[in-house]
Amino acid sequence: MKILVTGATGFIGSHLVDYLLDLGYDVRATIRKTSNLQWLKNKNIELVEANLNSIEDALKAVKDVDYIYHVAGLVAANNYNEFLKANRDVTENLLKACEQANQNLQRFILVSSQTASGPSSSLDNPQTEDDIPKPITSYGKSKLEGEKVAISFMNKLPITIVRPPAVYGPRDPAIKDVFKIVDKGIATLIGFDDKFVSLIYIKDLVRGMVLAGESNISEGQIYFITSHQFYTWNEIMDTMKIAMDKKHLIKVRIPHSLVLAMGAISEFLGKFSNKPPVFDYEKAIDFIQKYWICSPEKARRDLDFVSEVPLEDGLTETAQWYKSMKWI
Repeated sequence: MKILVTGATGFIGSHLVDYLLDLGYDVRATIRKTSNLQWLKNKNIELVEANLNSIEDALKAVKDVDYIYHVAGLVAANNYNEFLKANRDVTENLLKACEQANQNLQRFILVSSQTASGPSSSLDNPQTEDDIPKPITSYGKSKLEGEKVAISFMNKLPITIVRPPAVYGPRDPAIKDVFKIVDKGIATLIGFDDKFVSLIYIKDLVRGMVLAGESNISEGQIYFITSHQFYTWNEIMDTMKIAMDKKHLIKVRIPHSLVLAMGAISEFLGKFSNKPPVFDYEKAIDFIQKYWICSPEKARRDLDFVSEVPLEDGLTETAQWYKSMKWI
C-alpha cells in the first residue's frame, strides 16, 4: 500500500513515517521548500514538494495513494484566520483533491486534537467522542472547524478522525524546556490545586492512529487515542525526577494570575517578532484548566487499543534521547 503523510517533517508525522516504514508500507511525504528534513534523511520515502493551500499541489499529493494521514497543522499563529487557513482550509483542499483525483482512497485519517473537544468538567466526566465540543482557544476552535469539514465529506469519502491529547516523546521540542528545568532540580506547577491530564507516548499514539486508520469499523468515527489513566502534574514531575535521575526536586507553584499575566506579556512581545509566540494569553487559559482528560473507552472497545508504554519508561526514553541529542 502507498500512504501519504502530511506534516511528516514534524514530531508526530516523522514518528508515523517510521512506524509505517517498519510495517513495510510505501510512504509519500509532503514537504515545503523551507522544511527541515532532519527526521526524514536516508529513509526510503517519496518526497513531494507541495503547498497544500494550492488545490493543484493537493491533487499531486493525493494521487494514487491508498491511505492519507493528515497530520500537518499550525499550533501557533498571529490570529484566528491564520489558524483556520492551516487547520481547516488545508483539510478541505485535501478532501476536495481526493474527491477529484482519488476515488479509490481506502481511508483519510484526520489528526485533530483533544483541544477541539475542550477540557472536562470533573475527574468523573472525561470528555468522550459523543460530548458536544467546547474548545476554549483559537487553536482548538480551528481544529474543530477542520473536523467539521471532514464530517461534511463523510458521505463521499472514507474518513476517520483521531484526537490525541498531550503527546510526548523523542523529537518533541515543545516539552524540552520542562526537562531542562527538571534537570536543574526544579519543577514548576500551575496553581495550588491538582490538575489532571491525559497523555500519550508518541509510539503508542502512532500505533493507535494506524489501528484507527485500518479498522473495518472506524470509518465515519472519531477517536481519542489516549492513555488509559489520568495523571496529575505532580505525579508527572515526580516521575520525570526519576527519569532524569535527580535526587532532589524543588516544586514551585505559580499562581493562576501570574500565569495569565505571563501569557499576556508573551503575546504582547510576540507582536514585535517574526514568529507568533507558542505561549500566549489563550495558552495560559489552557494551562490553568483543572481537567484536560478524555476517555480511552471507545478506542479500547472498537480498536482494541490500550496504551502500552508506562509513564516512567516513556519519560526515561525521552530524557535519554534529549541528552543524546544535547537538547538538555
